[in-house]
Amino acid sequence: MKRKIILYIATSLDGFIADKNGGVSWIDEAIKSDEVDNSYSEFIKNIDTVIMGMTTYNQVVTELSPNEWPYEGLNSYVFTSQNINDTNNVKFISTDILDFVKELKERNGKDIWIVGGANIANQLIKSNLIDEYHISTIPIILGSGMSLFNNDNPKIPLNLDKCSEVNGIVTSIYSRRR
Repeated sequence: MKRKIILYIATSLDGFIADKNGGVSWIDEAIKSDEVDNSYSEFIKNIDTVIMGMTTYNQVVTELSPNEWPYEGLNSYVFTSQNINDTNNVKFISTDILDFVKELKERNGKDIWIVGGANIANQLIKSNLIDEYHISTIPIILGSGMSLFNNDNPKIPLNLDKCSEVNGIVTSIYSRRR
């Protein structure tokens, strides 16, 4: 079975993945219940590779998980134009993301998670390389910030495969129509 490219990401009700300052603390602020959501633990079982941009990487290591790499044991790739040495956990990549993802998809392995951000996601959307969209809509209106989808993306028909709600967060899973 072929690996899938999956965009698994949270967005505000008005479509922003980060506030106007690039922060994501609003996600935790919007969650007011102690109801347990096991969807992440189920999702990550089928993932062996994570891909993100430098801005998302910086958010992870400074804001979201400053004391430990949350993707331990997964192949982690960060796309950047900077010349950065790889770490034990992360390979920094400066090649063309589309060629890299196409080649990665052909390798044996589990699915590939596009962690963020919007620039990486939209390059893959424009080339119709994302197989599944796991969009968690957080019950908050930010009013401004970094939009998940660009205005110039192509029309891509999708199927709604699943929809669930936990803690007021609605998670919708869409797949590309074949």
